[in-house]
Amino acid sequence: MASDKIVIRGARIALGIGLIADGIAGVVGVILGLVSGFYSGKIDSLIMRLMDIMLAFPYLLLALIVVAVLGPSLRNAMIAIGVVYIPQFARLVRGTVLSVREQDYVDAARVMGASAPRLMLRHVLPNAVVPIIVMATLTVGYAILEASGLSFLGLGAQPPTAEWGAMLSGGRNYILSDIWLATIPGLAILVTVLGFNLLGDGLRDALDPRLRGR
Repeated sequence: MASDKIVIRGARIALGIGLIADGIAGVVGVILGLVSGFYSGKIDSLIMRLMDIMLAFPYLLLALIVVAVLGPSLRNAMIAIGVVYIPQFARLVRGTVLSVREQDYVDAARVMGASAPRLMLRHVLPNAVVPIIVMATLTVGYAILEASGLSFLGLGAQPPTAEWGAMLSGGRNYILSDIWLATIPGLAILVTVLGFNLLGDGLRDALDPRLRGR
């Protein structure tokens, strides 16, 4: 029973990690993608080349590099995971903005004297909200998985924090005698990540008008 309570307590930490890391990636990535897609030219090239460099690293390896620079802790793990997923949001928003900025209503607002910030925030960004919501939902699950990996390696949550990856790391020493010490946290990670993936797929089907008739 005690172990079950600890696993349940770890759900609060896992969700907090996922939401905070997702928020970091979403805010920074949306800003970069919005600026990149709206202005194009040298600004677009500079931002996208930086995103390409970040994407060249495997996610966990890039997170390990960031944590190695900042130091092992739960807070730094959340920052590292947020940094890892910035390119995902940036490229998604940029692609949407490149399409939306050519629409007639954007040209009309520009002719009427709307400033660039107003065009981006009032006319362009609202049309990119749906894919951002879907991406954000999916990324929460991935962030939880990455955080568990960092904690398993001893670079994320530190004892006595009840975090699922740290529980897996401690439970592997008793895998032959007390298998549930590693099995239960592993199943918790599996169910949570799967749940967010299904939620993201459901939101995509519900919010994308091209998929509603299927």
